[in-house]
Amino acid sequence: MDMLWSGWGDPAKAAPLPDSVTGLLRDLLGVKPRDTDTHDLEEISVPEPPPATALRALADAVGGAAHVRTDTESRIRHTRGKSTPDLLKIRAGDAGDAPAAVVLPATHDEVLAVLRACAEHGLAVVPFGGGTSVVGGLAPERSTFVALDLRRMNGMLDIDPVSRTATLQPGLRAPDAEALLAEYGFTLGHFPQSYEWATIGGFAAARSSGQASAGYGRFDEMVLGLTLATPKGTLDVGRAPRSAAGPDLRQLILGSEGAFGVITSVTVRIRPLPQTRIYEGWRFASFEEGTTALRRLAQDGPRPTVLRLSDETETFVGLAQPDAIGSAEAPTDAGCTAIAGYEGTEEDTAYRREQAAAVLRAAGGTYLGAEPGERWAHGRYSAPYLRDALLDAGAFAETLETATFWSRVPELYAAVRAALTGTLSAAGTPPLVMCHISHVYENGASLYFTVVSAQGEDAVAHWAPAKQAANEAVLGAGGTISHHHGVGTDHRDWYLREAGPLGIEALRAVKRRLDPDGLLNPGILLPID
Repeated sequence: MDMLWSGWGDPAKAAPLPDSVTGLLRDLLGVKPRDTDTHDLEEISVPEPPPATALRALADAVGGAAHVRTDTESRIRHTRGKSTPDLLKIRAGDAGDAPAAVVLPATHDEVLAVLRACAEHGLAVVPFGGGTSVVGGLAPERSTFVALDLRRMNGMLDIDPVSRTATLQPGLRAPDAEALLAEYGFTLGHFPQSYEWATIGGFAAARSSGQASAGYGRFDEMVLGLTLATPKGTLDVGRAPRSAAGPDLRQLILGSEGAFGVITSVTVRIRPLPQTRIYEGWRFASFEEGTTALRRLAQDGPRPTVLRLSDETETFVGLAQPDAIGSAEAPTDAGCTAIAGYEGTEEDTAYRREQAAAVLRAAGGTYLGAEPGERWAHGRYSAPYLRDALLDAGAFAETLETATFWSRVPELYAAVRAALTGTLSAAGTPPLVMCHISHVYENGASLYFTVVSAQGEDAVAHWAPAKQAANEAVLGAGGTISHHHGVGTDHRDWYLREAGPLGIEALRAVKRRLDPDGLLNPGILLPID
């Protein structure tokens, strides 16, 4: 099943906002219904496909013309990603940067053949997994490119129960990966908000982080080996769990966003399926108090599998439990909601839960029972659908995220909120800015912001200064430009500053060696030479 072309996920799961929320948006933020209707897919046009000679070469590379698509619908479905500006553009009928063709290889060798054909015919290549990028990772700075859709590469190549590893193909969607592993009694434990649609290759290419990262780790921590297809050949990395044989080339591929090559297999660490899962809620008087509690658990343990904290605004709105927004079950108390989840054996889960509860109480937390945690677990993939409903109602809704060391969290939190509030208020659309901590480490944590406001006359242009101000605030307060969304075009210019001139030149040298013609996702991660 393909994702909704003009929004997120399964169209059957889309739902309008409750009247109470629509009224709140109108009264609080001045949100008005949209004046223009969304274009139908049939009304949108795309540029001309590549010449017939190029299409024949692509078809030869992937075993026939059936695996090369040039129809309008396929190309629109592979246009850009799923950020709010992406959706606003496609809803307005803008598909000017659609791929010239969609190519579906089935093997590593076919990927290499596609790269050779594209080099011969001057076509850029954008690897395409679930299409869930929210940072401009699928919109290269080349007018003529092909989307390399990896959905046919969707199997498990190997499983080693003794070593607890599995080798997975890049186009395998996360739910399918979990189903395959479950047959052997294992789980990957990687559950980002994009879980239902994102792919294994995309997780690696963007350094994804799942909502259970406190227990299972980030995806890049799970990766033990990778195979990369490049215009100059194949790169295989990862002979052992850890190595002192020079710099770790796995880290060069992880987060490279298709700029150095196409990931064609990923070997990952797997864990036994948990015997039990328990999620529960806690309440803290303030975001500062809750942050201190999370830090104590992250640093001294015992660490829950899931650990997250909503600030006062996000708690009041109810975004920690998206399915409850606008209902009588939505949170109404002051303070901040925290969610703690525990997965594992019954004995280990009971121990960690008991010990963590003592820490949370000592830090000022009030136990709310299982209901808030279970509601969060039930609705944890609902937020993107809520974003679509907000857009339908005439509101603007977007997210951004960062991370920093614990000592800098207060400054970073304040700086980003001030940048977003100041910029959008000055433009006549005062926003609601919400934030949560959802990934914790011994030395720091991530901050994930959600922004809701009126759209303004031109919503995409209206958002741009606010996003730029937020990016500047992130770097100015000592944060990283992205914790798990990736770089893309949205963050690239700030990534250049974060990495520094010498670091960027080193990455340019790698790209020149692996991709001398600059075919792979040009302008993504690194500017075009």
